Amino acid sequence: MRVSIMKEEVFYGKGMERVKKEDEGLYQAIVGLNEAVWNGKVLDYKTQKLIAIGIAASNADSRATERQIMSAKKELGVTRDEVVDVLKVVLLTSGMQPFNKALQIANKVFE
Repeated sequence: MRVSIMKEEVFYGKGMERVKKEDEGLYQAIVGLNEAVWNGKVLDYKTQKLIAIGIAASNADSRATERQIMSAKKELGVTRDEVVDVLKVVLLTSGMQPFNKALQIANKVFE
């Protein structure tokens, strides 16, 4: 599995590679959106990435949560403690099930 962050114009999955080959205009639009979102204009990129972890976890999306945590750890040095702080907010706002699911993923990533 290819793991990186969109900020550096590396996307998850094989689908974006195909989009890039078949529809350069659409691909460039996605890259432009990516740059507009992850610009660190007010919130620094690390904070934005922690928010992304919280959103993925709140949605109980295991795949997205794992990818967000992995890229945050690899690219930004995010610690397990920082992720757990985010997951505490998930617990408060989304409940025990998304919290537990994401915590298991975080434990796996930081083993």
